[in-house]
Amino acid sequence: MNDSLLDLIVNASPLVQAVMALLLLASVVSWALIFRKSSELRAAQTSADAFESRFWSGIDLADLYTQLAKAETGGLESVFLAGYREFARLFKYQPSPAMLTENTERAMRVAISRALDELDDRLAFLATVGSTSPYIGLFGTVWGIMNAFRALQHVQQATLALVAPGIAEALIATAMGLFAAIPAVIAYNRYTTRIDKLGRRYEHFAEEFLCLLQRRALDKE
Repeated sequence: MNDSLLDLIVNASPLVQAVMALLLLASVVSWALIFRKSSELRAAQTSADAFESRFWSGIDLADLYTQLAKAETGGLESVFLAGYREFARLFKYQPSPAMLTENTERAMRVAISRALDELDDRLAFLATVGSTSPYIGLFGTVWGIMNAFRALQHVQQATLALVAPGIAEALIATAMGLFAAIPAVIAYNRYTTRIDKLGRRYEHFAEEFLCLLQRRALDKE
């Protein structure tokens, strides 16, 4: 009963140790992804704030397009570039207003979808870790407890002292499963909410930008 946590892990059965190693790896990768996604979402939010400030400052849209087209852009800037590029390409052919609006809107929808896909990248891994880690840990626990009770068949008198270390090492697998799952689930839910919020922001900008382009087309007719 005086075994340390490290002793319990070292003395665990090979299968339980494999389960623990798998859960530890999943936890490390999850935390790396959590920090990375946090940085990416923060950067996307900051970029959107800076772009909208420039866009609504009264800058000429052609100049803004020229400036952004020279650099690698993403997020809200890519939505603007896609919409303006399609609008300018079609406008010189004098299409119908309906065709001009539909094609420009479609181009911006595709850009929004791509921007959100980039933010969603590898986020499903957190969902997988959050949903499977408790069951993987439970499998290790069941296996460890089963081995602990199987060891009783070799003794004349069964006592709690004989099975307690085996049960304790088995329960470590459950604890590690929860340790891996809980942060992953919290991060996944939080990040998907933030991405959905950014997606709505992109869509609102696309609608406002489309109205602006429609007014510009009418003014030049």
